[in-house]
Amino acid sequence: MGINFKHINTLRVRYSETDKMGYCYYGNYASFLEVGRVEALRSLGVSYRSLEENGVMMPVLEFSIKYFLPAKYDDLLFVHTLITKVEGTRIYFEYEIFNEADKKIIAAQTTLVFVSANTMKPIPAPKEFLDLFTLENED
Repeated sequence: MGINFKHINTLRVRYSETDKMGYCYYGNYASFLEVGRVEALRSLGVSYRSLEENGVMMPVLEFSIKYFLPAKYDDLLFVHTLITKVEGTRIYFEYEIFNEADKKIIAAQTTLVFVSANTMKPIPAPKEFLDLFTLENED
């Protein structure tokens, strides 16, 4: 199922996320993307907690990132999260992070897999989850 759902959230680079030069440590971007993912799903009315309570886990299968500019201490960042498709047992996300000057900091993609918490094996996306996108696309 092709999807074109976009969500934007903001976060500020904390001092603890930077190196001695005041640049955001490259490994922290994965956490920023996770915030984008969680908040995008929350904006649709679903939380990771509710999925897990219903026996569905969503581990990351693939992660790729391209860095364009460094984020620095105290920068306000805009995390653009796009859910592009749900296919079988997988959900695909694309991201861009911009700074306050509207300069692109990174572009990234992740693929997550729906997994049964009981068996730890891939499962199809829950129908209730897919229905969220059907309703979204009807608007």
